[in-house]
Amino acid sequence: MSVVEVHNVQKRYGNTVAVQDVSLRAETGQVLGILGRNGAGKTTTVEMVAGLRIPDRGTVRVRGLDPVKDRAKVRQVLGVQLQHATMHDSLTGAELARLYRTFYPQGKDPDDVLDLVGLTEHRNTRFAKLSGGQQQRLSIALAMIGDPQVLILDELTTGLDPEARRQIWALVESLRAEGVTILLVSHQMEEVERLSDRIAIIDSGLVMAEGTSAELIARANLGQRVRFRLGGPLPEGIFDTIPDVGVDIDGDQVSVGGTGDLLQQVSTALVHAGVVATETRLEQATLEDAFLSLTGHGLREESDEEMEVAR
Repeated sequence: MSVVEVHNVQKRYGNTVAVQDVSLRAETGQVLGILGRNGAGKTTTVEMVAGLRIPDRGTVRVRGLDPVKDRAKVRQVLGVQLQHATMHDSLTGAELARLYRTFYPQGKDPDDVLDLVGLTEHRNTRFAKLSGGQQQRLSIALAMIGDPQVLILDELTTGLDPEARRQIWALVESLRAEGVTILLVSHQMEEVERLSDRIAIIDSGLVMAEGTSAELIARANLGQRVRFRLGGPLPEGIFDTIPDVGVDIDGDQVSVGGTGDLLQQVSTALVHAGVVATETRLEQATLEDAFLSLTGHGLREESDEEMEVAR
């Protein structure tokens, strides 16, 4: 049995279907990246995993437990950092950490957790006085304080500077090494690609594709391109011996698309034809290219209304 199992869940808000039909699985010590633009249904999905929303259809299990019917037991194994967290403004980071620690029979030392997220120097600052990035880090600390076996991280590094972002990424990697199962919700391509063992692309409340980054790129069937600048005319049919290639020429700029060992094949064809080429480079398809191909759009094309309704 998987640690987290989501099977054919659906969630409506009035006439709007936020989650149409989502199925996901996550194993012990695995980071499952849930990638999609704002409004795709990512947050609604993980809120159902956390028991914060009840599915209209389908089932959710966390270590075999129903997050709604077994709410008390699930809270002992699941930590949640939501995209928009509300805390008591007048309490300090240390006071909030100590308060949250009382919710669990076992857990981490509050001071240690604040140190892990880089808030030791701000432990006595009231929540309302913390910057947006510091509030985000405190939310991550509070999600970890019960020493959870499963962790939901929703837009993990929103508002963090580059140094803090890399610190939190290293923390996620250490948690995975300890066997914590993590659902990482994000629309940041670099973050998902770096941290995730597997990635689920969600769009319009549906899982469009799931797999490793390499598998998603392969599924999009985007291949690769060799680009170079011509030092002379390009003979007609020079690449006819290379299977399944497409050639685009724009002035002295040439782009050859294909699969396999394309760079070597193109280079060999150019040498045999006596063509001088400069600035030769190989461009591999990226996860962002795969996302665009599989969904038909980029990550930031939704309206504010869609973001609010279809979370």
